Amino acid sequence: MREHPAPARSARRPGGRRPGPGRRPRSQIEELQSRLREIETHLEHLAITRKTVTALADRLPAQTSTADRPEHPDYPCILTVFNEATRPLRAREVCEALGREQLPKNIEGTRAKLKRLVKLDVLTEADAGNFTRKQ
Repeated sequence: MREHPAPARSARRPGGRRPGPGRRPRSQIEELQSRLREIETHLEHLAITRKTVTALADRLPAQTSTADRPEHPDYPCILTVFNEATRPLRAREVCEALGREQLPKNIEGTRAKLKRLVKLDVLTEADAGNFTRKQ
């Protein structure tokens, strides 16, 4: 038959006190309460931030939804060209301002983008082929 080693004696703390069974749970409770207070403070800050952002958003003018806006990177560049323009522009001029070669495919692609911006009510076509920023 096999002998089992004798159970180890529990270590005593300095001063002769043994760690009581309730010591560890109490420290865990205190730690959890501290974490709970931190989380509640964080939630309060989030609520304040939400109120602030909502109040600021209410002050912004209504804009077209992002679903209606084209996502192609040329559109912001095209709008920048029109923001700097003092007169209506043709597709060829916009293409040149964007630094594109004056090839028919580039000019027609730019014209299609300008027509799309007219449909989205961002630009207007003053007369055939002349585009300007909507006032």
